[in-house]
Amino acid sequence: MIDDRYYVKIVPHKGETVHRFQVRRQHIMAALGALALVILGSLIFAGITVLRAHAQVANLQAQSEKQQATLRQIDRQTSQLRKQLQSVQRQNVEIRQLIGAPAPAKNPIQKTSWVRGNTLPAVAERVRALSLEGRAVARETLSVRRLAMHVLNMRHLRSLARAQMLAAIPSIDPVAGADVTGCFCYRTYPDVEFHEGVDLGADYGDTVRAAAAGTVVADGYDGGYGIKIDIDHGNGYHTWYAHLSRVEVHVGEHVYKGETIGEVGSTGFSTGPHLHYQVMYDGTPVNPAPYLHGVPANVLASLP
Repeated sequence: MIDDRYYVKIVPHKGETVHRFQVRRQHIMAALGALALVILGSLIFAGITVLRAHAQVANLQAQSEKQQATLRQIDRQTSQLRKQLQSVQRQNVEIRQLIGAPAPAKNPIQKTSWVRGNTLPAVAERVRALSLEGRAVARETLSVRRLAMHVLNMRHLRSLARAQMLAAIPSIDPVAGADVTGCFCYRTYPDVEFHEGVDLGADYGDTVRAAAAGTVVADGYDGGYGIKIDIDHGNGYHTWYAHLSRVEVHVGEHVYKGETIGEVGSTGFSTGPHLHYQVMYDGTPVNPAPYLHGVPANVLASLP
């Protein structure tokens, strides 16, 4: 029978005592098997560790690429926003020029440095710069908007004031399209005198309208004028409407341009139904004919 025992002797340097160990074959095989398992386990662990490291590296690379793509997208968006801000700045300048407003003494838009590069710090710095410019442009836009609204309101008020002035200047035919049958001139019939108004042909009872806005200062019988209405327009102009058959307004009443004030008649010194229309300016009669179809050009030119 083969002996499966092995002996291990340990002899000290001085040789006083020899240590002897007995090891069986199965013990050696078991130790070798255990060692092999340890080595195999270490190799497997190392392999798994390497695979995990590769996976982590791949994941980090993917995240890095994704971050780079995100940074590029943010960079494109910030560039587009900056162009839009610059466009708004140009529009603000144009609006100031259009409304005649002076440029601000100090430029409200402080230019910020525009850092180049696709790194996170560079993109973050561009976003910060864009934020600063955006807030400055927003403040300037609000200022321009307020200024524009003020200018537009002032122009609107001036427009209203001008419209009010025009409304108080005689500019319409009081009897809507009637023919002028008596001129603003010297005449010999029915009397020899200077005729200080115009006679407008109309039928008895036709509507008479106010030639301009104003206040009624007379509405009764006045000698040869018969029943007469006198309207004070508050700007030096008075208009007279004579030979009426009926009055529909009263002294102190405010009337608007085109408002009905009476009816055509033949009262007073009159040869038949018609309207005697007379325009007075600062107490002096002026020719009403140019005022029958709008404000005369010379009067418009004198307005502010």
